[in-house]
Amino acid sequence: MSYLDNIRTFVRVYELGSMSAAGRDLRISPAVTSSRISQLEGHLGVRLFQRTTRSLSPTEQGNSFYRGATEILDAVDNAEAQIVNITENLKGPLYVAAPLGLGRRLIAPQVPNFLTSYPEVSIRLRLTDRRVDLTTEGLDLSFFLGQPEDSNLRIRKIADVQRVLCAAPSYVERKGMPVSGDDLVADGHECLSLRYPGATEFQWRLVTPDGPKRFRVAGRYECDDGDVLTDWALAGHGIAMKPVFEVAEHLRSGALVPVATDAPPEPIQMACLFTHRRMQDPKTRLFMEFMVERIGVAIRESDQVSKV
Repeated sequence: MSYLDNIRTFVRVYELGSMSAAGRDLRISPAVTSSRISQLEGHLGVRLFQRTTRSLSPTEQGNSFYRGATEILDAVDNAEAQIVNITENLKGPLYVAAPLGLGRRLIAPQVPNFLTSYPEVSIRLRLTDRRVDLTTEGLDLSFFLGQPEDSNLRIRKIADVQRVLCAAPSYVERKGMPVSGDDLVADGHECLSLRYPGATEFQWRLVTPDGPKRFRVAGRYECDDGDVLTDWALAGHGIAMKPVFEVAEHLRSGALVPVATDAPPEPIQMACLFTHRRMQDPKTRLFMEFMVERIGVAIRESDQVSKV
């Protein structure tokens, strides 16, 4: 049994929190799973997990080793992908999900570039602002903004995305320019809300001079499509909280202006979510690396708008 197999097994046990769950994921028996962990612990000379009859939890050494182990596996996977890129003709469909704004502006424009390099691969792109379930919906990758709800999945962080509170000049002229988070609430501003079935965030978290604070904003406009919120903001109907990359062109042109600049929104994580098993497919790894590089460049360029 290779040392690398033992590391892969350890990572899955750590992520799934169970020997049996990791065994099912890797298609090996619980006995083999346990044996691999024991071999790894023997090699390292430390306990990686605290085990009882009812629970399994990583030790301090286990937490430390996990961080290094994922870096090792990522490096190996990336190296394999580079070899495959040269020696193997990739083919078949890739099922990818993304939020509407991110998908339309950053992912969809790059899909033709990827398919030009890999003509026998096809992309099935699903755009939605609701949370998706990779396993039940048969997806290979899911790009997202925020924090994932399923800790059993693996994450590849792309960037911390700057966000902005913005409105049309006509709205500011009519309702006044809010400066702080308290202004949004006290002055009864019309705040445009992105909400969908199962959404749990009904407050805006803003960075005030006293630190991050939640504000319970209100408004009559709600939608589960982020682009609709942008359209409403452009039409002067209210204030939207948007990732800068989604509204950069409107901020440049002056069609939208930043508001409540003394209490900007916290940045939001943009990342790629995937299962360990899906990442064994070379075309999945290549597509993820391709998009991560290009999206990162686009985000850095758009974020400059918020600093002008």
